[in-house]
Amino acid sequence: MSRSLLSALALSVGLLAANPAGAFDFFDVARRAKELAGEKYKAPTSQLPKELRDLKYAEYQQIQPKREKYLWADGRTSFQVAFHHQGMAFDLPVKINEIDAEGVREVKYDPIDFDFGPRQPDAKLLRGLGFAGFRILYPLNDPAKRDDEVASFLGASYFRMVGKGQVYGVSARGLSIDTAVPSGEEFPRFREFWIARPANSDKHIVVYALLDSPRATGAYRFTIAPGEDTTVEVRSRIYLRAPVAKLGIAGMASMYLYGAAQPSSTVNYRPELHDSDGLAFHAGNGEWLWRPLNNPRRLANSSFMVENPRGFGLQQRGRDFRQYEDLDDRYDLRPTLWVEPNGNWGKGRVELVEIPTADETNDNIVAFWVPEQQPKPGAALDMNYTLRWTRNEAGLQDPKLARVLQTRRSVGETKGTDLIRRPDGSTAFVIDFSAPAPAKPKDPPLPVSLNFSTGGNADVIENSLRRNPVTGGWRVTLRIKVKDTTKPVEMRASLVNGQNPVSETWSYQLPGYETGE
Repeated sequence: MSRSLLSALALSVGLLAANPAGAFDFFDVARRAKELAGEKYKAPTSQLPKELRDLKYAEYQQIQPKREKYLWADGRTSFQVAFHHQGMAFDLPVKINEIDAEGVREVKYDPIDFDFGPRQPDAKLLRGLGFAGFRILYPLNDPAKRDDEVASFLGASYFRMVGKGQVYGVSARGLSIDTAVPSGEEFPRFREFWIARPANSDKHIVVYALLDSPRATGAYRFTIAPGEDTTVEVRSRIYLRAPVAKLGIAGMASMYLYGAAQPSSTVNYRPELHDSDGLAFHAGNGEWLWRPLNNPRRLANSSFMVENPRGFGLQQRGRDFRQYEDLDDRYDLRPTLWVEPNGNWGKGRVELVEIPTADETNDNIVAFWVPEQQPKPGAALDMNYTLRWTRNEAGLQDPKLARVLQTRRSVGETKGTDLIRRPDGSTAFVIDFSAPAPAKPKDPPLPVSLNFSTGGNADVIENSLRRNPVTGGWRVTLRIKVKDTTKPVEMRASLVNGQNPVSETWSYQLPGYETGE
């Protein structure tokens, strides 16, 4: 029997112990994904008992694997793997396999490997359950501490990571299907994982994943390198069972409740509350764009047509603790998630979805890439890219370009002859840019002017530019009067030197029903 037939047969039954570890690679998973795409979708069923399904989040967090039961707890490699138990909405088991020098074997679930906290569920209720996902541990912040959590794969095709000194925030997604489409979203899920045991000296770990959903399958390889920035080299191959309305590649999900561009409607000691405060992308033509986020009253969908994007992501630019004043959740330490395509992705769009939320427990911000052409059912779509979890947002961008430092929104007002400021019925924005770098370090600062435009739903009362002596950059002040407050207003602003752009483009949507607040 040929090696390819052996691999396909072994994968179909989940047993590859007869094969050497080196024989297992991305193409084994890709073959299984292609096979699945040719089969009728079989929806998984949950056996999760009500006692575990009805847990609150804090109660679910009390269910922890015992430390001695971590994968690779022997200490010969710097990495360890701890498993998430099924519970709450994480009601479907995923199959997890280990790859080592002896081959590939399934990691078997045993409830005795878990500490269930103050509750002791009936052992009979745990029969037939399994793992909901897993965490990767590594000495990220302290060489002597092996159990720093750097990655978590849990729920559908979601996963999230952190770099040194970061705390969990924005999540990545393997695949998005029909997000914000009236017919409803489809959530593909990773149904099986293969985790390769790193060599003792390795500073990276490789995880393979098989994705399945009613209309799509996929194979993924994640090469995870923890560090100051934690990076993931993603190789993916996607197959469609049937056409979809919207195929979201390299997706991510985050939270925005309120911030300087949209102050809280109620008094709160935390001035801002968000995991991310804007969408940035680097277009194939070289333009950089910054889109501050909103928590709208109704779902908002924005698309940015791009050919061969160079990068995009949800960023957390506010790094001053005083912007948040939250000692528990440390929003100032939440990472930016940046996508760098490998190769040309062709024509498509970066899409941003903003969903109303009343609290910080919901990820209400979604962003992803939508290719202009989706593959025909049964044909392979290869999409490879690098994910970067970082707090060095400035390091992602051309250092010569001015960046948006903050966007502040308020009621517009004018100063009378008596020097008292009074509301004038407008909405005001203050946007601070850093200073664009001169051509040479000793050259004088570049003279700049403001390039500003807006759609037809607003009258512009003021658009002014002046130096900000505190930051050394430039301050833009805008005042607009909205014509139809039920409709959004689109605005763009950038700094130019003559005809040459010397800053990223500030692109903002003032949602309908929110003006004048």
